[in-house]
Amino acid sequence: MPDHDTTHSTPGPLLSNRFLSVATAVIAVLALSSLAISFAGKHYGHQLALANHSDSTTPIKVAIGRDVLTLPENTLRFAVQRVSKAHEQVDLYLSWPEMRGYEDALRSRFNSTHPAGIVFLQISQSTMTRDMSGRLDPIYRQLLGPGVTQGPGGLEERHFLPGTGYEGEVLLTGTDKAGHVYAVRCLDPARGSAPTSSDCQRDIHLGRDMSVLYRFPRNILHDWENLESAIRTYIQSRLSPATSS
Repeated sequence: MPDHDTTHSTPGPLLSNRFLSVATAVIAVLALSSLAISFAGKHYGHQLALANHSDSTTPIKVAIGRDVLTLPENTLRFAVQRVSKAHEQVDLYLSWPEMRGYEDALRSRFNSTHPAGIVFLQISQSTMTRDMSGRLDPIYRQLLGPGVTQGPGGLEERHFLPGTGYEGEVLLTGTDKAGHVYAVRCLDPARGSAPTSSDCQRDIHLGRDMSVLYRFPRNILHDWENLESAIRTYIQSRLSPATSS
């Protein structure tokens, strides 16, 4: 009978060291990818929730003509303006009456189609020598009709004459506790238009030669004196000392 080979080979390991190394590396890469995706998802989700807002309170220093303002980033409406440099104008939005920029606790108010508690400000270098109150006697009074009605907050309300370019608006005037003349233009509520977040607008001069135009809903017009004071205080407190005169 033929001889049989009686030697037996030792069986090798089911998983080679090379395979284990590759598998471990793949698992590590997958784990890192999962963490990266999770982080990116949270970051993107946060950015998506913010939309065009910023919830950062980082100070942004902006120069408007001869004036310099330091403003929290979350008060600036547009991302392109959230840069410390000279600007032709900056646009702000503030909650009323808190006078704060965008934050999570106020998200629903800022994201509302017609926010009732938001004040919009546009700050630029003055191009006129008089603000709205200063234009009352030399300009606006010549354009107003004869009728006077009682407006919110003790203000007197007058309609503009046809053909003046202010059709659909009314002018409300009054005097504050310090004796200063107040004037504001608002959409005429008698026309039945749906209220908006900027039914009324007024401009004032602050700093060296800054014009601050602010817009607000008519439903807070009754509190006009406190609103005016709050806006003046907010802007003046953020002016650099050398330009706050």
